[in-house]
Amino acid sequence: IYFDDDHPEKLKETYLYAKHACLINAVTGDVLFEKAADEQAEPASTTKIVTLITALSLCNPEETIVIPDEATDVPEDSTLVPVEPGEMMTMQDLLYGMMIRSGNDAANAVAVLCSGSTEAFAEQMNRKAAELGMTNSHFVNAHGYSAEGHYTTVRDLVTAARYGLTQELFRKIVTCLKYTLPATNKRDSLVLTLKWEIFDPESKYYIPNAAGVKSGYTSSAGFCYVGAYQQDGTTLIAAVMGGKRRSMAWTDLKRLFAYGMAVTE
Repeated sequence: IYFDDDHPEKLKETYLYAKHACLINAVTGDVLFEKAADEQAEPASTTKIVTLITALSLCNPEETIVIPDEATDVPEDSTLVPVEPGEMMTMQDLLYGMMIRSGNDAANAVAVLCSGSTEAFAEQMNRKAAELGMTNSHFVNAHGYSAEGHYTTVRDLVTAARYGLTQELFRKIVTCLKYTLPATNKRDSLVLTLKWEIFDPESKYYIPNAAGVKSGYTSSAGFCYVGAYQQDGTTLIAAVMGGKRRSMAWTDLKRLFAYGMAVTE
């Protein structure tokens, strides 16, 4: 009844901690494994995958922007880059801050800079999601904080990630583990580091060949993660949602990727 590391191809839904899981072959789009993959759930900050895709379709990353006031209009316990109103930087730096630090302030700034308001940007996100075939998703904000009518599914998340990873700048941003934001008119330079255990060779949760894409957590969403994996010419994308703990998500990812490699070979 337990997952056998020597026989990853025998993975069952019950061997995963997450409430929802989906694994695909990134090249073919074939679904290799799923668990409650079409049940709508709260995505938390994995929302920012769609925010980034939408922003890249609307903005010029090289452009110098001024952080709008709306950047500070985020829930109290939000993760922040931080950025502050009146601060000048390139759009690209803002996008790195949004993804690596998971800054809700950055997500709001991106939304307003791209579409004029957070509401108008959420509509653009929904349009983009529909274009990509994300049939079970609806977004009401750019940062992913729990809100009524804000939901997606693991199948939709891997669909978004699969599309995003075909875009060069998206790929560079979501696989970046360390990025230095240059000094601005409001602060000194700021080093952003992504410290997930799956990227740390010293951690027992280390997954060689894993890359990107985005994590998310709120108390009601649980721990969510979308990640990619490359080995021997095979690229896999997995999404898990509704995990109780981060370590459980890493265990799930390891099992899903091992399963994917076993059934693809």
